[in-house]
Amino acid sequence: MAKKKLGYEEAVARIEEIAQTLESEEVSLEKSIELYKEGMELTLFCRNTLEVAEKEVMELKKTFDGKYALTAFDQNEEE
Repeated sequence: MAKKKLGYEEAVARIEEIAQTLESEEVSLEKSIELYKEGMELTLFCRNTLEVAEKEVMELKKTFDGKYALTAFDQNEEE
C-alpha cells in the first residue's frame, strides 16, 4: 500500500475511521488485521509527533528583572 504523508489531524481522523469500521461493520479477519496494523502505525506516528512538538514548545517567561527569556516548556511546573 502506497503511503502518503499525513498530518497529525489527518492521522487522528483516520484512526477514528478505522475504529468505527472495526466496531460497526462486519469485516473479514484479514481486513481486521490490516486495519489494526494501520491504526497502530498511525498511533505511533501521532505519539511521535506529539513528543517532538512537546520538545519544541517554548514558554516565554518574565524574569525577576523585568526581561523576558525563552525557556523550555515544563508541563510539570506549576505557577
